[in-house]
Amino acid sequence: MIEVPGGTWLMGTSAADGRDGESPVRQVKVESFQMDKYPVTNEDFSFVFEDFVPEVTRSKITERIEGSFPENDTAEDGFHGVSPVSAFPAQNSYGLYDMLGNTWEWTSTPFRGSQKMFVLRGASFIDTVDGSANHKAGITTRMGNTPDSASDNLSFRCAASTL
Repeated sequence: MIEVPGGTWLMGTSAADGRDGESPVRQVKVESFQMDKYPVTNEDFSFVFEDFVPEVTRSKITERIEGSFPENDTAEDGFHGVSPVSAFPAQNSYGLYDMLGNTWEWTSTPFRGSQKMFVLRGASFIDTVDGSANHKAGITTRMGNTPDSASDNLSFRCAASTL
Protein backbone atom coordinates (compact mmCIF):
# COMPACT_ATOMS: atom_id res chain seq x y z
CA MET A 1 0.00 0.00 0.00
CA ILE A 2 1.07 3.57 -0.66
CA GLU A 3 1.06 6.17 2.09
CA VAL A 4 -1.05 9.22 1.21
CA PRO A 5 -0.27 12.12 3.56
CA GLY A 6 -3.11 13.96 5.22
CA GLY A 7 -3.78 17.63 4.83
CA THR A 8 -6.28 20.28 3.87
CA TRP A 9 -7.22 20.67 0.23
CA LEU A 10 -9.96 21.85 -2.09
CA MET A 11 -12.46 19.24 -3.30
CA GLY A 12 -15.07 19.61 -6.02
CA THR A 13 -15.61 21.75 -9.05
CA SER A 14 -16.90 25.22 -9.83
CA ALA A 15 -17.96 24.11 -13.34
CA ALA A 16 -21.54 24.95 -14.24
CA ASP A 17 -22.18 21.32 -15.20
CA GLY A 18 -21.05 19.91 -11.83
CA ARG A 19 -23.56 17.34 -10.58
CA ASP A 20 -24.12 14.60 -8.02
CA GLY A 21 -22.22 16.38 -5.25
CA GLU A 22 -19.26 17.46 -7.40
CA SER A 23 -19.90 21.11 -6.61
CA PRO A 24 -19.35 23.49 -5.02
CA VAL A 25 -15.62 23.58 -4.37
CA ARG A 26 -15.08 23.19 -0.64
CA GLN A 27 -12.17 22.84 1.72
CA VAL A 28 -11.77 19.41 3.32
CA LYS A 29 -9.33 17.96 5.82
CA VAL A 30 -8.16 14.39 5.31
CA GLU A 31 -6.11 12.33 7.74
CA SER A 32 -3.18 10.30 6.40
CA PHE A 33 -4.14 6.92 4.98
CA GLN A 34 -2.82 4.09 2.86
CA MET A 35 -4.21 3.00 -0.51
CA ASP A 36 -3.48 0.15 -2.87
CA LYS A 37 -1.39 1.14 -5.86
CA TYR A 38 -3.86 -0.60 -8.21
CA PRO A 39 -7.56 -1.42 -8.14
CA VAL A 40 -8.43 -4.98 -7.17
CA THR A 41 -8.41 -7.04 -10.37
CA ASN A 42 -10.80 -9.81 -11.40
CA GLU A 43 -7.97 -12.27 -10.85
CA ASP A 44 -7.38 -10.92 -7.32
CA PHE A 45 -11.07 -11.17 -6.47
CA SER A 46 -12.03 -14.36 -8.31
CA PHE A 47 -11.68 -16.55 -5.20
CA VAL A 48 -14.65 -14.74 -3.63
CA PHE A 49 -16.78 -15.22 -6.71
CA GLU A 50 -15.80 -18.87 -7.16
CA ASP A 51 -15.72 -19.98 -3.51
CA PHE A 52 -18.46 -17.98 -1.79
CA VAL A 53 -21.10 -17.01 -4.39
CA PRO A 54 -23.77 -19.65 -5.12
CA GLU A 55 -23.89 -21.00 -8.71
CA VAL A 56 -27.37 -19.51 -9.35
CA THR A 57 -26.15 -16.04 -8.37
CA ARG A 58 -22.93 -16.43 -10.41
CA SER A 59 -25.00 -17.28 -13.50
CA LYS A 60 -27.23 -14.21 -13.03
CA ILE A 61 -24.23 -11.91 -12.55
CA THR A 62 -22.39 -13.35 -15.55
CA GLU A 63 -25.48 -12.99 -17.73
CA ARG A 64 -25.94 -9.38 -16.60
CA ILE A 65 -22.38 -8.17 -17.22
CA GLU A 66 -21.66 -9.96 -20.49
CA GLY A 67 -22.84 -8.03 -23.48
CA SER A 68 -21.86 -5.38 -26.01
CA PHE A 69 -21.10 -2.52 -23.65
CA PRO A 70 -20.43 0.07 -24.88
CA GLU A 71 -21.99 -0.48 -28.26
CA ASN A 72 -19.35 1.56 -30.09
CA ASP A 73 -15.93 1.01 -28.53
CA THR A 74 -13.40 2.49 -30.94
CA ALA A 75 -10.48 1.19 -28.86
CA GLU A 76 -8.65 4.49 -29.35
CA ASP A 77 -6.67 3.74 -26.19
CA GLY A 78 -5.57 0.37 -27.57
CA PHE A 79 -8.10 -1.69 -25.61
CA HIS A 80 -11.66 -2.86 -26.09
CA GLY A 81 -13.43 -2.32 -22.77
CA VAL A 82 -11.41 -2.05 -19.60
CA SER A 83 -7.63 -1.79 -19.94
CA PRO A 84 -5.22 -3.96 -17.95
CA VAL A 85 -4.07 -2.56 -14.61
CA SER A 86 -0.98 -0.35 -15.10
CA ALA A 87 -1.44 -0.14 -18.89
CA PHE A 88 -1.01 3.62 -18.51
CA PRO A 89 1.39 5.61 -16.29
CA ALA A 90 0.44 6.57 -12.74
CA GLN A 91 -1.89 9.58 -12.83
CA ASN A 92 -0.53 11.35 -9.76
CA SER A 93 2.62 11.99 -7.74
CA TYR A 94 1.74 9.23 -5.25
CA GLY A 95 2.20 6.45 -7.82
CA LEU A 96 -1.47 5.38 -7.82
CA TYR A 97 -2.70 3.85 -11.08
CA ASP A 98 -6.09 3.86 -12.83
CA MET A 99 -7.61 6.59 -10.66
CA LEU A 100 -9.66 7.98 -13.55
CA GLY A 101 -11.47 6.63 -16.57
CA ASN A 102 -10.84 2.87 -16.51
CA THR A 103 -13.55 1.77 -14.08
CA TRP A 104 -15.79 3.55 -11.59
CA GLU A 105 -14.41 2.85 -8.11
CA TRP A 106 -16.64 2.12 -5.16
CA THR A 107 -16.05 4.17 -2.02
CA SER A 108 -17.39 3.74 1.50
CA THR A 109 -18.93 7.24 1.35
CA PRO A 110 -22.75 7.21 1.53
CA PHE A 111 -24.52 8.89 -1.40
CA ARG A 112 -27.69 10.84 -0.71
CA GLY A 113 -30.70 9.27 -2.35
CA SER A 114 -34.04 7.63 -1.77
CA GLN A 115 -32.38 4.26 -1.21
CA LYS A 116 -29.08 3.04 0.27
CA MET A 117 -26.30 4.02 -2.13
CA PHE A 118 -22.57 4.65 -2.04
CA VAL A 119 -20.37 7.02 -4.03
CA LEU A 120 -18.70 5.76 -7.19
CA ARG A 121 -15.89 8.01 -8.42
CA GLY A 122 -13.62 8.45 -11.40
CA ALA A 123 -15.79 7.47 -14.40
CA SER A 124 -15.05 4.49 -16.65
CA PHE A 125 -14.08 3.40 -20.13
CA ILE A 126 -17.64 4.03 -21.37
CA ASP A 127 -17.58 7.71 -20.34
CA THR A 128 -16.08 10.59 -22.33
CA VAL A 129 -14.18 13.76 -21.50
CA ASP A 130 -16.96 15.96 -22.89
CA GLY A 131 -19.83 13.89 -21.45
CA SER A 132 -21.27 13.10 -24.89
CA ALA A 133 -21.48 9.43 -23.89
CA ASN A 134 -22.78 8.67 -20.40
CA HIS A 135 -20.86 10.74 -17.80
CA LYS A 136 -18.26 13.45 -18.20
CA ALA A 137 -15.02 11.78 -17.12
CA GLY A 138 -13.08 14.01 -14.76
CA ILE A 139 -11.30 13.86 -11.43
CA THR A 140 -14.38 15.24 -9.64
CA THR A 141 -16.87 12.93 -11.42
CA ARG A 142 -19.00 10.95 -9.01
CA MET A 143 -22.36 9.25 -8.83
CA GLY A 144 -24.29 7.03 -6.47
CA ASN A 145 -25.10 3.36 -6.90
CA THR A 146 -26.76 0.65 -4.84
CA PRO A 147 -24.45 -1.88 -3.16
CA ASP A 148 -25.95 -4.78 -5.13
CA SER A 149 -24.91 -3.32 -8.51
CA ALA A 150 -22.56 -5.28 -10.75
CA SER A 151 -20.98 -4.35 -14.08
CA ASP A 152 -17.73 -4.70 -15.98
CA ASN A 153 -17.03 -1.00 -15.47
CA LEU A 154 -17.13 -1.04 -11.62
CA SER A 155 -14.21 -1.80 -9.32
CA PHE A 156 -12.68 -0.98 -5.96
CA ARG A 157 -9.31 -0.64 -4.32
CA CYS A 158 -8.37 -1.21 -0.72
CA ALA A 159 -7.56 1.66 1.63
CA ALA A 160 -6.76 1.78 5.32
CA SER A 161 -6.32 4.37 8.03
CA THR A 162 -2.74 5.00 9.08
CA LEU A 163 -2.21 3.77 12.61
